[in-house]
Amino acid sequence: MSPRRVLLFASLLALAGCSAPPVEESDAGVDAGLEPLPVRIGTFNTRLFFDTVCQSGQCAAGDFEQVPTQAEFDARADAVAGVLRDLSLDVAVLQEVETQAGLDALSTRLSDVFDSAVLGDIGTAGSVDVAVLARGDIEQVVLHRDSTPLFRPDGSRTVFAREFLEVHLRLGDVPVIVFAAHFRSKVQDDPGRRLAEAQAARDLVTRAAAAAPGVLTVLAGDLNDVPGSPPLEALEANGGLGRVAKDLPRADQATYVFNGNGEAIDHLLEATTPQRYVPASAVVERVPRSESTSDHWPLRATFLVPR
Repeated sequence: MSPRRVLLFASLLALAGCSAPPVEESDAGVDAGLEPLPVRIGTFNTRLFFDTVCQSGQCAAGDFEQVPTQAEFDARADAVAGVLRDLSLDVAVLQEVETQAGLDALSTRLSDVFDSAVLGDIGTAGSVDVAVLARGDIEQVVLHRDSTPLFRPDGSRTVFAREFLEVHLRLGDVPVIVFAAHFRSKVQDDPGRRLAEAQAARDLVTRAAAAAPGVLTVLAGDLNDVPGSPPLEALEANGGLGRVAKDLPRADQATYVFNGNGEAIDHLLEATTPQRYVPASAVVERVPRSESTSDHWPLRATFLVPR
């Protein structure tokens, strides 16, 4: 374990007031002589991070797709990369990255932090997509949007609003599975679609966790709904997924401000059994909300993974 991780591990245990999770006999490949590895995962909606090319043909003032100048694009990339650098993440899950050009701009600025990156591009003009940046290697990527039909409560068929991206990583000697999500927004709301997304996401994430016993498996993203809503209840139903920030005071969970009220709409949920989340390690980083960064605050949490 590197000196940085040793110090982080010790400080996490002191702050959380807990001991490392016990090593389960079912954890394949665990070496009882190694300390658990702290893995910090975060989610951040980058707010319409468009590139400099108009893909939709409708990029005038007031249109959804905007075309920044090169200088404006570079400034946005610098600001978003600065936020991610300060979060000190092992895995960053992003939303609203338009194209590979945007992800490449972030990867270049963070080449000393992250080793790998993948974009879940749905291929439509002016789309705002999900992405994952990681310190380790990406071993497998699974796309679920085209292969997973969803059904609203009324029986009508739909699909994930954005790609539901499954990424299998290896952080040093530790495997990790991360799902990147961005559920349907409440603009011209379709709550039945968001509920269908949550139900399908729970099934996909818990299935992946069951197929890889003991491997840290986390769903991260902007889910556009709050704790206690039907989509969040569906994700947590029957012990499906555990929302890691629920142990924080309610006011500290807010990642977005709507009509002056803070709302928790960006989430991290874990499917691993036993859970690896370090109690009280979830933090909403109240970075400045501006045109240069985002109208969301990033959420991060730390997990201790046996090796």
